[in-house]
Amino acid sequence: MQPDSVPTPDLSGSQSVDRALRLLALVGRESASGLPLSELVEDSGLNKPTVRRLLLALMRAGLVEQEERSRRYHLGEEAFVLGLLSGQRHGLLDLAMESLRTLSDTTQDSSFFSIRRDRFVICLHREEGTWPVRTHALQAGDQHPLGVGAGSLAMLAALPDAEAASMIEANRAILDARYPAYAPAQLKAEIALTRRQGFALNPGHIVASSWGVGVPVHYPDGRVAGALSIAAIDSRMQPQRQEELAELLRHEARQVEHRIAAMLDRRQAQPKPLVQHEIRTAETTP
Repeated sequence: MQPDSVPTPDLSGSQSVDRALRLLALVGRESASGLPLSELVEDSGLNKPTVRRLLLALMRAGLVEQEERSRRYHLGEEAFVLGLLSGQRHGLLDLAMESLRTLSDTTQDSSFFSIRRDRFVICLHREEGTWPVRTHALQAGDQHPLGVGAGSLAMLAALPDAEAASMIEANRAILDARYPAYAPAQLKAEIALTRRQGFALNPGHIVASSWGVGVPVHYPDGRVAGALSIAAIDSRMQPQRQEELAELLRHEARQVEHRIAAMLDRRQAQPKPLVQHEIRTAETTP
């Protein structure tokens, strides 16, 4: 019998599921560019045979696919389908779309809605503006460490101090390696500035000519739900206009928050299905 066909203790039961899901999350964070096997091994802390075996299982399920030429791993078609189905139930983007259209119609610039995924942020949608010269630094599906970019920084600054610090520390390696303008010390200063001025500003830190302004969107209990942001070329981001855009963003963020609260109220008002013991009780009670 080949070694690969022998069940191993570290791949049994729920532990195997946990590790497979960890790999799926890693692939999802870099789905556009894909991840090589070596990076998945390093980031997951698992050995190479284990990672290979789990990836094969995820590929059979359609959740992960491997690009034939580069041999990099990307999210599969089934992951896309699951995302669409989840979106129907947890439709934050649907609740934000009206505000995105309003922002882009009013400002003529591109607007964005992003959400947090643990220590990363992913852009869910880019609503194009009509201004002839546009910035393309952020596209739907792009992912950055929490704090990198205007919307991302707005979310990080809205977290409690201890949580924000832990996210910066968790991303220290990737910040130092890929985002020199967002070194941990600089990011802490950006958080303080964001809280003072009431909006997050990206003054061309990712792409020199692309500036952005962002504000957080909250759930009714105060947790961060996502962020709205606007990006434009630097000549359209003078200080006075930054303030004007921030006020527009804050207004639309409140509109999205009202829609979220209404959605949650509707869900709570829906009758909950009876669990089995409640059904039995109802059947035997006069």
